[in-house]
Amino acid sequence: MHDFTIKEKILSKNDELAGENRVLLRERGVYSINMVSSPGSGKTSVIEKTLEALKGKLEVAVIEGDLQTDLDAQRIKKHGVPVRQITTGKACHLDAHLVGGALDWLFSHPEVRLLIIENVGNMVCPAEYDLGEDAKVLVMSAPEGDDKPLKYPAIFHASDVLLINKTDLIPHTDFSMARARKNALAINPGLKIFETSCVTGEGIDAWVNYLTGEMMTVVP
Repeated sequence: MHDFTIKEKILSKNDELAGENRVLLRERGVYSINMVSSPGSGKTSVIEKTLEALKGKLEVAVIEGDLQTDLDAQRIKKHGVPVRQITTGKACHLDAHLVGGALDWLFSHPEVRLLIIENVGNMVCPAEYDLGEDAKVLVMSAPEGDDKPLKYPAIFHASDVLLINKTDLIPHTDFSMARARKNALAINPGLKIFETSCVTGEGIDAWVNYLTGEMMTVVP
């Protein structure tokens, strides 16, 4: 009971800070997405492909969350967009306080209209922590298995969009796209699902078109 009470207080405070982040981002006309996944899903590669597709069309900034190193931030920096590293140490997820601490940096780039937050690779804790984002985007990859939604239902239930990535590897696995979709939609019937490959480019344009369309409905 004691541990449960502490957790409830932590999440309540986080939700309060997330609400403040959301208000500040909306006031500045910034649309934000929180990208979550297990390690190795190709989340950073999806972000890179998204940046390539939006280059010259939309100003984007990226917050990179990692336990250690700034290797992903270095990859993103090569695309010429503002990037801020948040190193969490032992914490397996970003929270609203950490993201809120980066907003002054973000607002020093007034041209930015889209903020992509790459969360720490973890399919458990990020399900419970609102960062103030407009949408939570989950990336899973074909090599992880089509039963992933059944094993980690909370993150699928909390997400708005699912990218099923690394589709180019499906012929080398026993992954079933039909089963993956069925399992994901059984957990969350409202999920918008895209099938993507950063090797072949499959689905990237469809994902980016959807993202910009959603963005225009919130921060036109």
